[in-house]
Amino acid sequence: MRIVDLIEKKREKEELTKDEIHFLLNEYLKGNVPDYQMSAFLMAVYFNDMTKSELFEFTSLMRDSGDVIKFEKINKFLVDKHSTGGVGDKVTVVLAPILAALGFGTAKLSGKGLGHTGGTIDKFEAIEGFRFSNTSDELVKIARKTGIGLMGYSDKIVPLDKKLYSLRDVTATVPSIPLIASSIMSKKLAIQSDVIILDVKVGDGAFMKDINHAKELAKRMIEIGVGAARKVKVVLSNMDEPLGYSIGNANEIIESIETLKGNGAKDVKEVVYTIAALALKAKGEIKELEEGYKKIDEVVNSGLALSKLKEFINESGGNGNLVNDYSILPAAKEKLEIFSKNNGYVAKIKTEEIGKAAMIIGAGRAKKEDKIDHSVGIKIFKKVGDKVEKGEKLAEIYYNDEKNVKNSKEMILDAYVLETKKIKEQKVVLEIIE
Repeated sequence: MRIVDLIEKKREKEELTKDEIHFLLNEYLKGNVPDYQMSAFLMAVYFNDMTKSELFEFTSLMRDSGDVIKFEKINKFLVDKHSTGGVGDKVTVVLAPILAALGFGTAKLSGKGLGHTGGTIDKFEAIEGFRFSNTSDELVKIARKTGIGLMGYSDKIVPLDKKLYSLRDVTATVPSIPLIASSIMSKKLAIQSDVIILDVKVGDGAFMKDINHAKELAKRMIEIGVGAARKVKVVLSNMDEPLGYSIGNANEIIESIETLKGNGAKDVKEVVYTIAALALKAKGEIKELEEGYKKIDEVVNSGLALSKLKEFINESGGNGNLVNDYSILPAAKEKLEIFSKNNGYVAKIKTEEIGKAAMIIGAGRAKKEDKIDHSVGIKIFKKVGDKVEKGEKLAEIYYNDEKNVKNSKEMILDAYVLETKKIKEQKVVLEIIE
């Protein structure tokens, strides 16, 4: 068997056999297939897609390239939630304590952000002393105690995905739907769970810019899950404006805590409640999602969900008292207020621009080696559909270094598109696919 023949076969839109996929990936992982040949194969996939059978084998092999985490000592219904990422996406920080309060266990690998703002790990690492589990034993120990099992990605888990993603990043093959699906699902299958709930963001601030591509991605990931005998549900949620009002790591921790106190933004609450209700439905506790909202309200209003977050922070080395004392979190030294230059109604927010405006002041990474400043960020005061008067505050920038603040301000002003007629509020949950 020769690698060049497999590249040619995929180039000609022929289906690779199970043995051929095994040979290709195993040899690449061993270092026997040069990057230029794997790049050619990835580009062939980009143009010619993968069949259902190919994609399942490809994903399964990626999963099996490293460790698989089991939760044998945790007697809980395990939920693995994944988001494709967006601006102000603090859903996991709010959702995990709610699930724990409802009696679930969270089983999730979390990542650091690249571009826009930080990932879930970056948000929690805004808390001094907080340390994510590095081993499955640590993960299981904390998950058993708190019901929240979050762990950072490790070189031992799906190493093939890490190797392939680095190559995709420099060969313009990142947007391939089968390659995205296999990357996400290989990591989901590498950790034990009873249900996988995928939050696929759609819109300007998301990787998937339109709903048709998002639906196709959802379909492929569900197919992989079915092949692996896993229950998979998908929420398509709107990323045509930032989620909530805060962007930046410490800022988003505060907004998450406020949401757990019942003071959160409507859009954050809707996404979180939808995912939590889907978990309740998957477990068989409810038949319709609306039944779940009352249960979720109970654990929020009673303070149980907030206490679960406090416990998780304490168990992870941080100071859980920050849930009532935000001064424990890092704060930026300077603040710049941004005022509207015109009257009108917010018709659109260029969400990716807001994300970039946060990134250039240090809230995110342009390159993997960039260091995040957890204290900086942006707060917006107007959402799509809101009326704005000339001179009214649109946003605030929290910063420590003046270097890119002027550019950040201009990007925020440019991101707000005003019109004379009132625009309808954005729909937050666009569709649920089960």
